[in-house]
Amino acid sequence: MSASTTTANQVRASHILIKHQGSRRKASWKDPEGRVIMNTTRDSAVSQLKSLYDDIVSGKAKFEDIASRSSDCSSAKRGGDLGPFGRGQMQKPFEEATYALKVGEISDIVDTDSGVHIIKRTG
Repeated sequence: MSASTTTANQVRASHILIKHQGSRRKASWKDPEGRVIMNTTRDSAVSQLKSLYDDIVSGKAKFEDIASRSSDCSSAKRGGDLGPFGRGQMQKPFEEATYALKVGEISDIVDTDSGVHIIKRTG
């Protein structure tokens, strides 16, 4: 089985992560010293994400393109793709949100210890 296929009890998702002052790791590929992240409130991170979400659902931009440019996760290099995962592999709120989506759907904003996310279920 190739790494890109999901088994029966797995899902596959892409996400866009915006880190903020409350994130457990205050650094990212875009902000190695964490200067921006340490000055980003959760509310500010949420409003950035809402704006990105609006661009995606309105068709102004593709999820993968925005993830590549804007996500604080290293998965940005892959358009936000996290590959397949099963239960117990992701933080609980992230896992629950992903499993609740149908393939192709995009979540509302999800809060985890990493920051705020929007998630697109891809498998």
